[in-house]
Amino acid sequence: MRRNWPQLTGYATALWSLTYGVLGLYWSLGGAGYPFAEVTDDRASGSILEGTPVDVVAPIMAALGVGGAVLAIVMTRTRRPRGWALQAIAGVLAIGLALVIPDYTLIAIVALSPALIVFAFTGVPGDQGSVGDILYWHRVNLVIVFVGGLLWAATAIAYHRRSRDACVSCGRSDRSAPVWTTPTEALRWGRWAVAVAVVANLPYEFTRVAWYFGWPLGISDDFHRMMAETPGMLEMGLALAVMGVGGGILTHGLVHRWGEVYPRWIWFKAGKRVPPRLAIVPASLVAVVLIPAGLMNAQLPLDGDNWAVNGPGILWIVWGAALGTATYAYYLRRRTTCSRCGRGVTSRSGALVARSSGSRGGSRRAGSPARAPRRSRTRSARSATAGSRPAAAHPRYE
Repeated sequence: MRRNWPQLTGYATALWSLTYGVLGLYWSLGGAGYPFAEVTDDRASGSILEGTPVDVVAPIMAALGVGGAVLAIVMTRTRRPRGWALQAIAGVLAIGLALVIPDYTLIAIVALSPALIVFAFTGVPGDQGSVGDILYWHRVNLVIVFVGGLLWAATAIAYHRRSRDACVSCGRSDRSAPVWTTPTEALRWGRWAVAVAVVANLPYEFTRVAWYFGWPLGISDDFHRMMAETPGMLEMGLALAVMGVGGGILTHGLVHRWGEVYPRWIWFKAGKRVPPRLAIVPASLVAVVLIPAGLMNAQLPLDGDNWAVNGPGILWIVWGAALGTATYAYYLRRRTTCSRCGRGVTSRSGALVARSSGSRGGSRRAGSPARAPRRSRTRSARSATAGSRPAAAHPRYE
């Protein structure tokens, strides 16, 4: 299944688009449940489409959904893709669905996921009775839209790699790899990305901690008094600030050795290799969901006396982009030989060596594994084994 992910993802994208297209047609004909209709304030989302007229948006959704389904099938089944037109359209759909239309719901679900699991069994404390009072249709729809954006992003990436005659799994080709993708260079610019990611959230963390300890930094005294009189509000802000600080500490692991080898203080794993996906998957998810939350804050008014309510959240755009960049640098440094194409052997010195497929490489289908001589395969296996050793696999952290 992992080897067939481009086809499976393409068909899933087509199914998602067709489903949403049919729903758009249903809503344009007067069907109930239009997810962007005006609702009461406590049920409204922060999406840019919130409150838009159904007779305008629903037909557009229907056209884009049906057309997107056709586009996804074409992109998946085209044998020798060329040009930028189709992948550009797919990229625009991915950005719009995953980053522009959603709001802070995604980051809230990620941050509060442990509590939501408990609330599913115990009920939500306070006036809200169940998780359904938190995850209502307007919010759930944004999660569905976000998933569609991820599917379109995966479809665009697969199509782009095939158009470059590159491996659909790792993105490498027989062309010389750019210098900035080498482990040494990735560590260099990855450090800058980590620094930006950590600094970008400091205003949010500092203001929320200040509020909790009685300093109304960036807000009026009346607003601070209102929060203090609302049970759990200051405590929630403090908890989110602490989670942000913890996230900043974990972000440093993307450029430090303890992000690759478990440190001594994790005694039951000390000295063992950290699986790359253990860092890449959660960091990528957080990076992606931060950006729509930041864009939502950018649309909200900045009251002069209460600028700290929404102002620090605008920097989540920078935080998400920097975290995504740092995560990509970590991926470039941790990746080893591709099991699909055999490229990218990691040497003992930490330099990536793009294995050439020989004169026959250009005639193979994009992404198909090239058969290397027996001796080369033996050396590749030895190099990959050496590359998995924590002390020698990657550049020194100096």
